Amino acid sequence: MKKLTMLCLSTMLSAPMLLADVVLVENGQPKGRIVCDTSAVNRQGAELLKKFVKRISGAELPIVKSGNAVRKNDVVIGLGDTSSLTEDGFRLKEDNGKLFISSGGDKGALYGVVSLLEDNLGVNYYGDNEYSFQPSKTIVLTGIDRYENPAFRYRQSQSYALSDPDYRAFMRFEEPADEFAGGYWVHTMNRLLPSDVYGKSHPEYYSYINGERRPGHASQWCLNNPEVLEKAVAAIDSVFKANPGRNMISVSQNDGNFTNCACELCAAVDSIEGSPSGNFVRFLNKLAERFPDKQFSTLAYLFTMHPPKITKPLPNVNIMLCDIDCKREVPLTDNASGQDFMKALEGWSKISDNIFVWDYGINFSNTSTPFPNFPILQKNIQTFRDHHVKMHFSQIAGYRGGDFSEMRAWMVSKLMWNPEADSDSLMRAFMKDYYGEAAPYIYDYEKLLEGGLLASNRDLWIYDSPVSHKDGMLNQKLIKRYDELWDKAEKAVAGDSARLARVQRSRLPLQYSKLEIARSNGITDVAATENMLEDFRKKADHYGLKYLNENGNTPGEYCELFRTRYLHEPGFNKARGAKINFIEGPDKKYAALGETALTDELFGGSNFIEGWVGWEGRDGSFVVDLGKETEFSHVGADFLHQIGGWVLLPEKITVSISDDGKAFKEIGEDAREEDRTPSIKFVEFAVDTPAPVKARYVKMDVTGTKMCPSWHFGVGHPSWFFMDEVIVK
Repeated sequence: MKKLTMLCLSTMLSAPMLLADVVLVENGQPKGRIVCDTSAVNRQGAELLKKFVKRISGAELPIVKSGNAVRKNDVVIGLGDTSSLTEDGFRLKEDNGKLFISSGGDKGALYGVVSLLEDNLGVNYYGDNEYSFQPSKTIVLTGIDRYENPAFRYRQSQSYALSDPDYRAFMRFEEPADEFAGGYWVHTMNRLLPSDVYGKSHPEYYSYINGERRPGHASQWCLNNPEVLEKAVAAIDSVFKANPGRNMISVSQNDGNFTNCACELCAAVDSIEGSPSGNFVRFLNKLAERFPDKQFSTLAYLFTMHPPKITKPLPNVNIMLCDIDCKREVPLTDNASGQDFMKALEGWSKISDNIFVWDYGINFSNTSTPFPNFPILQKNIQTFRDHHVKMHFSQIAGYRGGDFSEMRAWMVSKLMWNPEADSDSLMRAFMKDYYGEAAPYIYDYEKLLEGGLLASNRDLWIYDSPVSHKDGMLNQKLIKRYDELWDKAEKAVAGDSARLARVQRSRLPLQYSKLEIARSNGITDVAATENMLEDFRKKADHYGLKYLNENGNTPGEYCELFRTRYLHEPGFNKARGAKINFIEGPDKKYAALGETALTDELFGGSNFIEGWVGWEGRDGSFVVDLGKETEFSHVGADFLHQIGGWVLLPEKITVSISDDGKAFKEIGEDAREEDRTPSIKFVEFAVDTPAPVKARYVKMDVTGTKMCPSWHFGVGHPSWFFMDEVIVK
């Protein structure tokens, strides 16, 4: 029989009662009971069922302990046939007027309850305390006999709504605390052997990079140092003892690229194995031998993404493979970056069936900007399943007000459970329930956006800027059409306050993108842009949009900065259009941009990929030719602070002036303390003179940090500084 939904209940009530196998509620009165044992998971399932039955019917089903005689109309949680069930799997089976929900282990019984609520009682759960159901005074279940197993035994994603335990249950999401001892689940080496504790006394424990040992938060271990192994064993043993019942731990590289040890012993293993992962797998195998009853997870990430040629992970070594460098406009099988990852996945799957894939579907630099990767979700998840992946983290959402945050998490939850579920059908179903009459317009918007991306032939990157797509999927003609569709969507639900709020919240990424594109083109209508900015600020505040990127920058900060940085009339800068003569010029790929970008009165945004001019691992020096003798008292330059991209503020700038462009006189310098904060910043280094000076030529020498320090992700490697507008006023 087809699964019964709440839409069918009124029809069922008119049928002969002998067809009604399990009567939970009749005319608002409880007829059945919920029977379960005292285990936490089964009890959670029982309470969830009780809660929603009461919401639907007004009746409160009693919960009784297992051991009581099971009677007709009871729902029995945790008992029944478990054959063919795997971890988190469940079976729902009606037997002689009683419904049994059995479990394959872990949270199977809870997910059985969720399946009953969704498929038989018509409950839909979308976000933080956002759910729907159809009220009915009578609830009758009939003909239920099905079982389900998940495609992945562990399924994890991101959502602001995970603080709601019912939401998490409906999404069937796991969290690291469910699996990993003491929260040791990724980037754990510095936590196990802190460089703050051992760095000074034992620098030999840490990576040899560019000619010396470099202890630091992102430095890796010297994996061929026997003392490191013993220290790690002792630390791991203490973690397991402090967390009884947890049998898995991550011993994984610190966050950062190319920070592995290159000492003679480590380099020799790298050469033999053909990848730095060889050293890590060898080390993890040693730990796995010491703790044969435990599971050890380690990263295959950035420099360790590709598998070793010789060494195979032991069965209790879990490989957490990450596709962070891949572009997202097409499936992983269809572009060069994805195909490189596929080579790694195929290699690991040949030597291990204990693989955890960490997939990325989020714009870290601009979480509230359109990111139309929905068409690739199903294909990528199917690819992971087909390569023996057992655990999966889809890092796709996070913040309220992000790009379709609720729909992303919901769709991924369905696809990680069943990769054969059609993604387009899922999208349509979600939009219909969540947006109501606005759904057709929002669906057309998303599909137009997806087509615009593919037609533009541009990459979709997890560090993208909306400005990167202003000639593609975010060109002015398309934006006009997008706004028309959103206007129709708002009008369609104008009388439904809950759905109107959802529509307006989901429109925020387009509003933000329009602001970013406007400032990159140069503000021509200050008043109109101010109105657009204020509308975005009000709605972002009203709908709880807290952050615009992973660095924690808020909409309020963005709007204030926008006003002071971008909303100005042309001609404020006396260096506008001035010629730049480089003495120590930027890196080659920024040379052409540097000829105009430093004096065009257009300030760069939060991502170094647009509008910024960069120097790597060295100082910078240039002369600004103002074209004629000019009076001024302020000379400054704008610098980007974005430590995640290895972009650090310079140590100082020194400013000199000249009448002839040959003999220069220093007028001052601006030096700053090191800034370790994670937020993205725009910082002006400037020299002000006590009285105006006159000159045609202004020389600026920039002293960069040149090397990433010990606390940084790129310890031991060259750092960047990026600058934008040179300001003379």
